[in-house]
Amino acid sequence: MAAILSTQMTSAFADQVVRIGFAAPLTGASARAGKDAENGARLALEEIGSKGLVVAGSKVTLELDSEDDANDPRTATQVAQKLVDDKVVAVVGHGNSGTSIPAAKIYSDAGIAQLSPSATNPQYTLQGFKTTFRVVATDAQQGPALADYASNTLKLKRVAVVDDATAYGQGLADEFVKKAKALGVTVISRDATSDKTIDFRAILTKIKAEAPDAIMYGGMDATVGPFAKQAAQLAIKAKILAGDGACTEQLASLASSAAENVICSEPGIAIEKMPGGAAFEKKYEARFHEPIQLYAPFAYDAVYVVVDAMKRANSTDPAKIVVALPQTDYRGVIGEIQFDEHGDIKHGAISVYTYRAGKKVFIDSLKM
Repeated sequence: MAAILSTQMTSAFADQVVRIGFAAPLTGASARAGKDAENGARLALEEIGSKGLVVAGSKVTLELDSEDDANDPRTATQVAQKLVDDKVVAVVGHGNSGTSIPAAKIYSDAGIAQLSPSATNPQYTLQGFKTTFRVVATDAQQGPALADYASNTLKLKRVAVVDDATAYGQGLADEFVKKAKALGVTVISRDATSDKTIDFRAILTKIKAEAPDAIMYGGMDATVGPFAKQAAQLAIKAKILAGDGACTEQLASLASSAAENVICSEPGIAIEKMPGGAAFEKKYEARFHEPIQLYAPFAYDAVYVVVDAMKRANSTDPAKIVVALPQTDYRGVIGEIQFDEHGDIKHGAISVYTYRAGKKVFIDSLKM
């Protein structure tokens, strides 16, 4: 009996290896944004590991189980099932709305929490799953904020709208259009491309004849960059408005000097205005030897939110983590993190940027 008791006690206090899943595009056109988020998540795990984590009396070693969903909805569901099979306790991801939305059902069926650092389409958290959360503002906030800035600050009256036909790009454009029309802005045309398009001259020639004050493009930097560059080559003077998928440091090189005609929005506040932004930026650049693109602080905080839920639940059981997450009140790099009844972050803010001399420059912050 003593031997059995000793074994049980040893087992009870044995070290645990706990996997946190991560999924984003790590190859393809959106790879830079995906890798940036992965770096943020990895930095959080390394920090937590260096300090030591104890849950329910056991030392916990965290591992990042990182998967490439290639920004493809079908691949995303395969990746989600793999992470479930790997027995991760929670997932930080996916990177994009078009992948996060279909993956969400798989995590829900498995009872595993999913925290996206970057999916902004409102539908992501409106599917009725108790496992779905995000630490970033939604397109229902970002699209209207961009429209409001265009109307009330830039005083634009006529706007052409283009999107890349993805859940993200189309969703952002839809929200922009609704708010723009409500503000009395005339939406003179609506066109769709794809997230693989590289030649926009046909659409841009048509839009040039319409003489808009601005062109709103819902899409990622890989397409918005060439779009802006080709617009400049066609002598189109209209401002290019875009959302967070385009609002990266990489856009400056993709669009060249035409980036200076781009105004883009990001959910959240600028890194330099985040409560922990300056310290995080310093740590990130020291660890990875490159600047933050966009989502790293959100992925970093998402990992800490998962660990906070573990501590409050006193368990690494995925089901107990899911139960603890709605009561989250965590102060991270991006600020206070609390969730509403859908799993969306409360207290959303939107930041507006442009580009000067090849650098992304903060313009304004809009509280939502």
